[in-house]
Amino acid sequence: MAGFKFKRQFLIGRYIVDFVCLEAGLIVELDGSQHANETIYDGFRDTYLRSRGFRVLRFWNTEFLTNQDGVLEALLCQLESPPHPDPLPQQGERG
Repeated sequence: MAGFKFKRQFLIGRYIVDFVCLEAGLIVELDGSQHANETIYDGFRDTYLRSRGFRVLRFWNTEFLTNQDGVLEALLCQLESPPHPDPLPQQGERG
């Protein structure tokens, strides 16, 4: 994607992320319905990953399946914008 390479099912600390672009410091999570009940866990996880310098984008599986162009556009936008040099921890995002 735009010359960026992603790794799949990659270990960062004690967490396995769905996809990561190490070059851009971007993690992409595709969430199934079980994540609707795991918002606290996902929030702690995302805070940890952000503390390691990563940006975290979350998309629902159904969103990816029904709006691939929109998801890919959001990813490209993130890949083309440099990360903030000192990001503040945030709650999980939904793309």
